[in-house]
Amino acid sequence: MNLSELLARDIYQRADLCRQFEVEVFKQVESKNIQLPVYLSAGQEYIAATLSVALEHLGIVNRQVFIQHRGHSTYLCFGGDIDGLILELLGRVGCTNGMGGSASIHSKEANIFGHDGLMGSHGPIAVGMAYSNKLPTLCFTGDAAAEEDYFLAAIGWASTKNLPMLFVVEDNNLSILTEKKVRRNWEMHEIARGFRMNAYDIEDCPEAIFESLDEHLFETPLLLNIRTNRLFWHAGAGIDSHDTPDRHLIFGERFTEDFRIETREKNSDILRSAWKRHL
Repeated sequence: MNLSELLARDIYQRADLCRQFEVEVFKQVESKNIQLPVYLSAGQEYIAATLSVALEHLGIVNRQVFIQHRGHSTYLCFGGDIDGLILELLGRVGCTNGMGGSASIHSKEANIFGHDGLMGSHGPIAVGMAYSNKLPTLCFTGDAAAEEDYFLAAIGWASTKNLPMLFVVEDNNLSILTEKKVRRNWEMHEIARGFRMNAYDIEDCPEAIFESLDEHLFETPLLLNIRTNRLFWHAGAGIDSHDTPDRHLIFGERFTEDFRIETREKNSDILRSAWKRHL
């Protein structure tokens, strides 16, 4: 598919909301209002923002989404309630009844399912759900969680049964602080192709993601290994590196300054009101 200017604007607006949300969470951790570990998705927002816009563009609204930690942006882009997420992060009864924290958020209303804390365990669960109900299924994971044996077996089963699945590997090249080259000598898209599944290794720019999708999405399983960057620590509020490339700044250059300011102010108003309701 080709990325139109109208869709690009929608993607930027969603990603900006996610970015501003994560920056505010960062501040709330520093001020001790949030005292549980947080897994910030800042830097990786364009994966969820682009895929959510793409699915809506294709008319795919009856879908199920499985996410793991570092999933705030996925939750927000696919229709999760922002108030429920804020309450959960504050340790109150929120989107996971105050029991999930940042790592295991979900929304039954939006068909978004979290995980139990066991890395990659949502992979076989997502495959089992798709096998059972045949709904279009997205399964987001990190490059480390995807290495788990049961996750790899789930990919093989999805291919064998030709399930309507999109596996999305958010590949930031890190398992906490350990790079892929220390952990393995293979890539996820190569493994998926070995299972006779279509798979691509791409950057997290919206154009590349759109080009990997078409109107036949979910007719056969697909895996996207999407290279991206986290801007903040693995857990908590801290900076990984001031030299890390920022997709939000890069993609924002295609728009006018007036549009960027308008977007920022609109999302800022939404978030200011949301946080004010609960602080």
